[in-house]
Amino acid sequence: MTNITRVKKRDSKKKRFSIIMFFFPLIIISALFMYGYLQYKGAFENSIKDSVLDRTEIEFTPVKSKDDKYNVLLLGIDARDEEKSRTDTIMIAQYDEQTKSTKIISIMRDSYVDIPDYGYNKINAAHAYGGVETLRKTLKVNFDLDVHYFAMVDFKSFSKVVDVAFPEGIEINVEKAMSKGINSTLTAGTHNLSGDQLLDYVRFRQDEESDFGRVRRQQEVLKVLSDEFSEINNIVKLPKVLGTITPHIKTNMKSSLLFSIGQSMLFEKGNDIESMRIPLEGTYTDERYDHAGLVLRIDLDENKKAIQSFLNE
Repeated sequence: MTNITRVKKRDSKKKRFSIIMFFFPLIIISALFMYGYLQYKGAFENSIKDSVLDRTEIEFTPVKSKDDKYNVLLLGIDARDEEKSRTDTIMIAQYDEQTKSTKIISIMRDSYVDIPDYGYNKINAAHAYGGVETLRKTLKVNFDLDVHYFAMVDFKSFSKVVDVAFPEGIEINVEKAMSKGINSTLTAGTHNLSGDQLLDYVRFRQDEESDFGRVRRQQEVLKVLSDEFSEINNIVKLPKVLGTITPHIKTNMKSSLLFSIGQSMLFEKGNDIESMRIPLEGTYTDERYDHAGLVLRIDLDENKKAIQSFLNE
């Protein structure tokens, strides 16, 4: 074999190797995308069988954001009831696109507020009266709070996502025995809670703390989940988690923004979610009215100032 032939063969091998090295990353990326798609699709098709959210369009008039901060109205409902029922959970999540940070405001559902066109009542009655749009107006009238998007979440998705992402459960220090008014029997101490048990933990309200304890536990669990999600293999878990929760969410957010907010809250390591509860301590009194029952009569001015300071600082 001549030297020229040897050189040609050597050059040919180098060329093939270069071609393989060029396409190898593309093959790996394609395989990952295919894996992610199949994980998402499988989880979505399995989860949508249990979804009972009506997919008709919801009346909602959003206010356009003037900066890179988006206020999202988060509503937790039990979709076994009609969707225009009183909302079990009312939160506002503010997502800052520049800093990739999230703030959460939990509003006590017994807060006594002015509901436009319906008069004063508990804030969770606003959704029952006129849906998401009436609740949006209520937040604006009472707290001067603009809402840019909404997301209605069926509680069933909460349990399913926890079980999919954490098959061995989430470690929680249960501060007291809990069983009344929930489906589980929880004993005091540190336990790994399944999705259903964790949902019961955050919904429990049959003690002296009532809704105040329930809201505190909701915010506690959000932070625990944020920490736990940041520790797992994000790329592998994310498609399956999204496929599981998507059928149980009704929202006007674009998929890209929903993904960014979800990633910020659950998958960015070290993300410290700031939280606030309304009404603030010392800014309300317990009152009872014939048309509304026991309510929290709140100092609207003080709480409005606190919200504006919290979101704009």
